[in-house]
Amino acid sequence: MQTASKKVINGWAMYDWANSVYNLVITSTIFPAYFEGITGDGKDDTVDTVHFLGREFVNTALYNYALAVAFGIVAIMSPLLSSIADYKGNKKSFLRFFMTMGSVACSLLFFYNEANLGLGITAMVIACIGYWSSLVFYNSYLPEIAAVEDRDKISARGFAMGYIGSVILQIVCFVFLMGNHIFGITKGFASQLSFLLVGIWWFCFASFALNRLPQGQPIGNDEKHSITKGYGELRKVWQQLMQLPLLKRYLFSFFFYNMGVQTVMLAATLYGKSELGIPTENLIIAILIIQLIAIPGAFLVSRLSGIIGNIKALMLCVVVWIGICVAGYLMPAHNPTAFYILATVVGFVMGGIQALSRSTYSKLMPETRDNTSFFSFFDVTEKIAIVIGMFTFGYIIELTGSQRNSVLALMVFFIIGLVGLWFTLVKQKEK
Repeated sequence: MQTASKKVINGWAMYDWANSVYNLVITSTIFPAYFEGITGDGKDDTVDTVHFLGREFVNTALYNYALAVAFGIVAIMSPLLSSIADYKGNKKSFLRFFMTMGSVACSLLFFYNEANLGLGITAMVIACIGYWSSLVFYNSYLPEIAAVEDRDKISARGFAMGYIGSVILQIVCFVFLMGNHIFGITKGFASQLSFLLVGIWWFCFASFALNRLPQGQPIGNDEKHSITKGYGELRKVWQQLMQLPLLKRYLFSFFFYNMGVQTVMLAATLYGKSELGIPTENLIIAILIIQLIAIPGAFLVSRLSGIIGNIKALMLCVVVWIGICVAGYLMPAHNPTAFYILATVVGFVMGGIQALSRSTYSKLMPETRDNTSFFSFFDVTEKIAIVIGMFTFGYIIELTGSQRNSVLALMVFFIIGLVGLWFTLVKQKEK
């Protein structure tokens, strides 16, 4: 196949520009700090708890559990939705639906304060579901619009566009947060305003991107089949995987190392805020460093994969992630400089491992028209890994009272993933 026109490729990448503001502002910077601030007492020597659904939770553990529930819902839904999208060729409609749901939920966080914890948790979960469900359909466009030899480059372009767009809005939000006295607003209201801006940005730019993406091609017209046999499509993918030992080993590896990557990224801000005592302003700067470094990181790791191969490049990235876990565990509290240094390293490997993981999977896939179902399987693998990772992180916090132990435990996931990649490489050399 030939790579699609520049207009289509840029439109595809523009969706990353649109939705990545959720990942930065809501997942990584302002919202976690805001959540910790309004649910905590600001004292380093106490464990902050909240009451939710008739139970007392450590506030950071509740945050992790809520995200785990959201990812669990995505993992359950996406096989059915993606198989319907493949069968009826309406992936674009699903992408638009979940984009709208996620952006509206982000906007609703504007009304979240210490008096309505339920609203905050609910909107956070819905936004998470909208964001990650939309990615199932967004990622499945890659093998349809890009030739095999162009996928690493185009995948990296999407991530780069996402990093650039999210940093721009993050800076705008940072101006409101740090210059709140100039605008005559509190820091709390500045945070709430940031959540509203995320929803508006996501919806507007995504609408522009969707206008450039092609409609999916249906592979059937039996509506009953598309609904009742949704999980049958996933089973078909599983059966095909059993005949593809290389792809099977790669997915096993991805399951574990991605469990570590995503959990680190989802928990990093709360870890820095409540465990290391890093001020919110310094946390935002650190996350901005991550985003900026991730842009060249994505392209450099992509180039490295062209020299030594995708699997070896991924192995190097995972080794660095193991070092990050050790450094995070040993990092002294109240040391923004050390946090900045670690953020620089995280940024470099974060962009590279995410872009390369997606393109490696698309390369190892067999030729098929069921692209969305194959990427749904990839997505389910990722989401189940996140559910396990987030529940593990939260449980260890409640069990030991320290997030440091949770960070160190993530190293086990990376080690298993590294071993799996080594076996994948061995199998690749046999071909």
